[in-house]
Formats: sequence, C-alpha cells, structure tokens
Amino acid sequence: MKAFRVFKDMPNKSLITWNSMISLLGHHGFVEDCAVLFRKLVRKEGSLSKCSFEGVLSGLVCEEDLKFGRQIHGLIIKNGFDCEVLVVNSLINMYAKCSSMSQVEKLFEEVDGRDVVTWNTLISAISKSKNPGKALEVFLKMSEDGIMPNQTTFASVVNSCTSFLVPMCGEYVHGKIMKIAFETDVYLGSALVDYYAKCDKLDNATCCFREINQKNVVSWNSLILGYANKCSSASVSLLLEMLQLGFRPNEFSFSAALKSSLVLELKQIHSLTIRLGYENNEYVLTSLITSYGRNGLITDALIFVKASKTPLAVVPANSIAGIYNRSGQYFETLKFLSQLEEPDTESWNIVIAACARNGNYNEVFELFKHMRIAQMLPDNYTYASLLCVCSKVCNLALGSSLHGLLIKTNFSYFDIFVRNVLIDMYGKCGHLESSVKIFDSMTERNLITWTALISALGINGCAQEALERFNDMEFLGYRPDKVAFIAVLTACRHGALVREGMQLFGKMNNYHMEPEMDHYHCLVDLLARNGHLEEAEKVISCMPFPPDAHIWRSFLEGCKRPRNTEDHAVCIK
Repeated sequence: MKAFRVFKDMPNKSLITWNSMISLLGHHGFVEDCAVLFRKLVRKEGSLSKCSFEGVLSGLVCEEDLKFGRQIHGLIIKNGFDCEVLVVNSLINMYAKCSSMSQVEKLFEEVDGRDVVTWNTLISAISKSKNPGKALEVFLKMSEDGIMPNQTTFASVVNSCTSFLVPMCGEYVHGKIMKIAFETDVYLGSALVDYYAKCDKLDNATCCFREINQKNVVSWNSLILGYANKCSSASVSLLLEMLQLGFRPNEFSFSAALKSSLVLELKQIHSLTIRLGYENNEYVLTSLITSYGRNGLITDALIFVKASKTPLAVVPANSIAGIYNRSGQYFETLKFLSQLEEPDTESWNIVIAACARNGNYNEVFELFKHMRIAQMLPDNYTYASLLCVCSKVCNLALGSSLHGLLIKTNFSYFDIFVRNVLIDMYGKCGHLESSVKIFDSMTERNLITWTALISALGINGCAQEALERFNDMEFLGYRPDKVAFIAVLTACRHGALVREGMQLFGKMNNYHMEPEMDHYHCLVDLLARNGHLEEAEKVISCMPFPPDAHIWRSFLEGCKRPRNTEDHAVCIK
C-alpha cells in the first residue's frame, strides 16, 4: 500500500497522521497491521484521541477480533473516553460485528445522550441477529425517545422484516417511510423491493421499484430475483428492459434471470453474457450450467467442460458433477470430481450422494471418514445423505452414532431437513421412541415432519396413533400430499384398519388429488390381506390404468389366505 510506505518515510508524525493511517488500515481490513500500528502509537504518544479509538475499532469485524476489541474497550475506560458518544458508537458497532450481542445491549443501556447513529447501530446489529423481530421493538422505542429515524434506520428495520417475513410489520414500516417521503431513496427503495419480493407480493415490489428516483443495479437485481423465484418470465423481460435503459447488468443480474429462464430465454441470456464479457465469470458460469441442466439440455451443459481451456473452478465443477450424478452417471461423477485440487464441502456431498445412489454404502462412510480427515466441515446435506443410507441398511447403531455426532457438533445448527431424516431413520430402524422424541422436541415442523412421524408409527405397528397424528396434522392446517396419504394408508394396511383406509382413500378426492399406483396398491393390499377379495377386485377393475405386478401379487396373496366367515362388507364409492 503506497499510503503506508509514505507514512513510514515521514520523519515527524503527528497524532492526526497516526490516526489517519490506523483508520485507513482498519477500513481496508488490514486488522493485524492496524493493531500493530495502534500499539506503537500507545507506546509512542501516551495520549490518544477519540479518532485513535474509532480508527482501530473500525477494523475489528469478526469473533476472532473480540479479544483485542475488549482490550481496546479497557483502554477507552482508562483514558476516560467511555462517555464519548462517537467512541461508544464505535464500540457498539465492534461488539455487534464480533457477535457479542449481550455486550451491545449492555453498552447501549449505559450510554448517555444517544444519537441516531447509536440507535442505528443497535437496530442494525439486532436485524442481523437470531432475533431480527426485536429490531422493530427498538425502532418503536427510538420514536418514543424523540430521535428522528433516517434512511439507514429504515433500511435496517426493513431488512429485519425481510428476515422474519411478517407482512403487517413491513407494511407498517413502509407507511412510516412514505410519511417522511423517503420511498424514492434508492437504498430504501431497494430494501422495500427485496422485502415485498420475498413476501411474494410482486405487485407491491414493482410499485416500490417504480417509485425509486435514481435506480441502480441493486434495485434492478432485487426485482429480477423476486420474479425469478416465482419462475416468472418477467425476470428476463426486466433484464432486457434494464439493458435498454442503459444499465449494465452484473453477475447477479444474469444469475437471477437464469434461475427461471426457459430454453429460448436461456440461450438469449447466454449470448448476452458472452457479449458483455461474463462468459468466464465463475458465478455466471455456474448459473448457466445449472440452467442448462434444469432445462434437460445435458449435452449443452457438458460442453462447458470441453470448451474450457483451463480446469473449471470448484463451484461450476460441482454443478457439472451434480448433473452427472442426477443423470445416473456414477463413474463420470467420481472421475470429474477427482480432478479437483481443492474440493469443497459440496464436492464431497455430491460424491457421497453418488455412492449412496449407486448402492456403495460402505464406500459412503469411508468417504465421510476421509472428508473429516481433510478437515472439511460436514453440513446438513452431508448428514442427510448419511442418515438416508442408515435407513436403507436399517443400521440403528450407525444412525445413533451419527445423531450423537450431530449433538456434539451443535445440534441447534442443523435444520428441519436433517431432523426429518432422523425421524425417518429411527422409524425404519425400529426405534420408534426416538422418532417421537425428536418430533416432540421440534419447535418448527412442516408437512414432511408429520409424514415422517406417521410413516414411523405405521411401520412400527402403531396404526391407530398414526391415524390420530394424521388427523392432528389436518386440524393444524397442513394440507396432506400424495406421500402423506401413502404413509397413512400404509399404516392402515399394517394395522388392518380396513374401514379407516377406505375413508382415507376417498378423502383424496376432497383434496382434488388423483390416486396413483402406490395408493391403489396400499388399498388393494389392505382389502386382500383382510379377506375383502371382492372389494379388492372391484378396486382393480375401476383403476384408471392397468394394474402392475405388485397389485396382482397382493391380490393373489390374499386369495391364498383362509376366507373369514364374518361379514366383511365394505362400501366402495
């Protein structure tokens, strides 16, 4: 850095010069150099100013810097700057960036004469925390305190509303913004566009976008991505409009539009990326490969491998490997990823998934072992693949060991997807108690969570409870899908609940759902194994497609069983 060389060559340096250099290093992320220079200043000058502390604190941005930050805090108190609002604001900002929210709130409560920057720093920190909804509470307190919010305040509050997606809150804040006539501000307008797009209110997002006086690439990207997430062709139209109005798209513009593009649009965007010099951009290249693969143009996607003069970077290489894996080309997947010099976690996940798909279950766990030796951190997808293998081989010991590793790693980090797979694994391995325990401990559930539990109860002989849980699921407003119906029909089949099974099969019509072969198989098997052969035969004859071998096998197995002399009349609608 030229500025640093000039600083070193200066024979006489004033405190202002020292402070300028420390601030410059801090703002540009040279944390160690900034810390060394600050320590030299402390030893050399003895007396420090507010700017000295503001400069050095600006460079502390992560948990690793927290220890040094606390030392600076001690020096601030020792030098009597703990009552200076500007210094305290810098301290609050430092603790927020270093993930020490308890210290942020403590300092905020202690500071006298809070200004708008103090409040903004707290709101911004909370909006990025695990409890973003609290930012709105602080915003309301700020108004009660008589502090006038500015654009930065509103942007942080809107971002917090975007994090927890409660429409009423965002609309309330939008109303406040309009009252002060800030909606034309590009920074705030872009935040509102992003908020409404993520709330699936694209008309509102478009209105906010049109209100922005001086649009920039960020505001365009927010709207394009909003439409792309809804698989709307309007995202491509917006990209073209953006170009016509003289805005130059960046890699995020192209990647957003490619997310929902169909074949014709995809090729059009591909041409644009080449024309604007983005064909070798890693981010755009990955999106192009993914889009070609999603549209079924596998050959076109794989051309990127042959066309590249140098080995592909890890991220686009992972996309190619994913295409090989999904199309069942197991050896091509392994061969392609083995060429990577520094594979990342996703690379390992693709190889593990490929081995699992190919039935090489022992190799899956060998790969996991090597992955840990290579000090690659497993993520949700890694554990989900491993637990699915445990389910397939019904290895309870191995599945329990993985569960233990999850707990040791920090179970709260793992999402609902992994917990759902755990419920399924324990159910298929015959340890129903663990499935129920995990389900009951979950504060967040989705349809898959309920289906996994119903399936676990059914295959472990608790058909009546599986039926009760299905009813609870419906009562709570979850709309069962075809997989949920298979789970509960299978439970009825295992529990010989003939009448209940018939009613559930009929209920599919209430949800405007056409039964598939698996649903008919469950019903025919339920009827046949419980002596209702005539009814089973009627079901087979009424099917909208020819019965397969599984259905005939279930029917013939029922014919072998001794007929029950009791009346088994079942009403089929």
